[in-house]
Amino acid sequence: MQFFRVVPLGVLVGMILGCGTSSDGISSLKEGKPLANASGSDPLDEDKPFVLGDLVPPFDPPSLEQLEEQVAAGGGWVDRPVLDSLKLLRERQAQEPLLASVKEALALRNDSEEDNAKILSALGRLPKDDGDVNYAAQITRATPQALNKQNPLLASSTTEFEVSSLTGFGLFGFDWNFTPYASSDAVTSWRTSKDGLYDKVIMRDDLLWSDGTPITAHDIEFSFKVIMSEMVPVPAQRTGTDAIKCVKAYDNRTLVFFHNEALETNVWNVNFSIIPKHVYENSIAEDPTLSDSDYHVQLEESPVTGGSYEVVKRNQVEILLKRRESAYMFDGKQVRDKPFFETVRLKIMRESSSRLLGLMAGDIDEMMLTPQQWDAQTNSEDFYKRCTKVRGLVWTTFSFQWNANTPFFADPKVRQAMTLAFDHEEMLRVHRKGLDQPCTGTYHPSSRWYPGSGNAVGLRIEPVKQNLEKAKQLLDEAGWVDTDGDGYRDKEINGRRRKFQFTIVMTNLPERIALCELLAENLDLVGVECNVKPLESATLQDKTQKKQFDAAFGGWGTGADPDTSENIWGSGQARNFVNYKNPLVDELFEEGRKLPEARKLWKDLGVWKDPELRAYLEIDPQIAEAKPTREDCYAAIHAVLWRDQPYTWLFCRSAFEGLSKRLRGYNFSPRGIMGYGPGFGSIWVPQTD
Repeated sequence: MQFFRVVPLGVLVGMILGCGTSSDGISSLKEGKPLANASGSDPLDEDKPFVLGDLVPPFDPPSLEQLEEQVAAGGGWVDRPVLDSLKLLRERQAQEPLLASVKEALALRNDSEEDNAKILSALGRLPKDDGDVNYAAQITRATPQALNKQNPLLASSTTEFEVSSLTGFGLFGFDWNFTPYASSDAVTSWRTSKDGLYDKVIMRDDLLWSDGTPITAHDIEFSFKVIMSEMVPVPAQRTGTDAIKCVKAYDNRTLVFFHNEALETNVWNVNFSIIPKHVYENSIAEDPTLSDSDYHVQLEESPVTGGSYEVVKRNQVEILLKRRESAYMFDGKQVRDKPFFETVRLKIMRESSSRLLGLMAGDIDEMMLTPQQWDAQTNSEDFYKRCTKVRGLVWTTFSFQWNANTPFFADPKVRQAMTLAFDHEEMLRVHRKGLDQPCTGTYHPSSRWYPGSGNAVGLRIEPVKQNLEKAKQLLDEAGWVDTDGDGYRDKEINGRRRKFQFTIVMTNLPERIALCELLAENLDLVGVECNVKPLESATLQDKTQKKQFDAAFGGWGTGADPDTSENIWGSGQARNFVNYKNPLVDELFEEGRKLPEARKLWKDLGVWKDPELRAYLEIDPQIAEAKPTREDCYAAIHAVLWRDQPYTWLFCRSAFEGLSKRLRGYNFSPRGIMGYGPGFGSIWVPQTD
């Protein structure tokens, strides 16, 4: 009973890639006492008494009868979609032509776009009926590290997010186009008030935690208050959740979300992680970390879960999850779709080379291939004996990331010089094997947020090519020159002459190290010394979270809404690891959240008042009296970021997947290859396997 949870953009890179500055998901919090308050800055007072929900301003919600009267006076309720994810996918697939039979697809080598489309068309289908499915099957996947935390509020690594996606409970989901809906597995009705200030959900009455206790609206209200408690160390969970005024359970099934403002993003803010109230309400005051006390340690070993699976074994080698019967059965009757796999095995394998050997041997069923593996290591008879491969479009970007709070990268001219000094063509041709497209900013070129995608921001950004002379000129203008003739640039900073010598950090994977070494070679040509320092994932997470680095190589996946990227680019935001600050970007994020009628006119926005930006963004003067669309706001953010270059954007990574021939039902979305529905959703194994 797990539905795709909307999480901050920084979290998603761990879920999809296991890479980036938060290389295994969000930067992990240290075990023990809480590190920081809600802003992520000052240490907490250990003697301060715990107050549940103390970050929520006082508010006395009206009675349900009073609320209904208020909503009626404001125009009433608007029905929102309540959908079955598998039914939704089945309806979509019914409209799509079948390009090949299963037998034909399994015999194909994926050597062309046509073959790729045939394999996805034939093997991505849902079963015709239950009789086709081997419900006793196990799926085995590789994961980079052992499971540390099972509480979904505390998840901070790729493995923890993957496990919580299988064991966690949620009310909402979204489809492959990021259209949100309430899941019919958990909800019978979802309505939003006409004025956008209230969301009312009626939950099903056949929902059970793994200990047999009913899942009710009181669990959702309690979870909201836990997330909004200062002493609970879950700042990432508060992104979006902190925009909610109140969550009120009027009875076991009736739940109302009160919003501070009528915003476009309210539909996503209501989607946060849920924990069982009856398990934690009497223990959280004693141990707000949810992990230190003996009671919470015991819960980590044997948690109460609400999703389709529960962990039955965990060690340093593997994690084994088993289908939970009470997730789809109630009073002896099946009330929801039965997850297609009886067991899910997560085998701990860090190295991509080991994973490929495991895939070909049948030890794992799926893996993300590197470009080198796709291009040269998956074309043999040995590979196609048990496996096939597919590729698809995902919205994932990689970059060099410059810490503006260092003497080296505070000046945009220096950051622009870094971008111009790098050999982007060699990167794409040699290192990415011509399989990826160049990246020009935070939003993917195929998204409607990208400049020139039909929005008023008409700028069409061209990919960068190496220009060493221009890079040298910009460094000269920024005051970095070679004054002592040693071949490297220097500059007087705070009364001391500093050599332009910095260190770039990345996870210790060969393909990432190679790109950073290429950067170092290129920068040497313009008089800059770059030291390449690979780190273990945990160490990299710690350094990036604390912003203790000069530069980093990393990647981000996409959130379900562009507003989630404020977590990266907003001034002082939790995952703004590079200390980037631009009031115009902050303003545009604020405007993008507002409903159309509440947005300012273009002429009242900072981008209009700045002559350079106004020309750079190519905004038509005739639209000055118009209000920007959401697409306009985020396209403008993209363009401003491109000008300021807090990152050197490198490439948009295509998704390359190696798969066992036994699997069916896999589909691509901008967030990668995935299934839809409970557990692994649409992914299944036929009876004939």
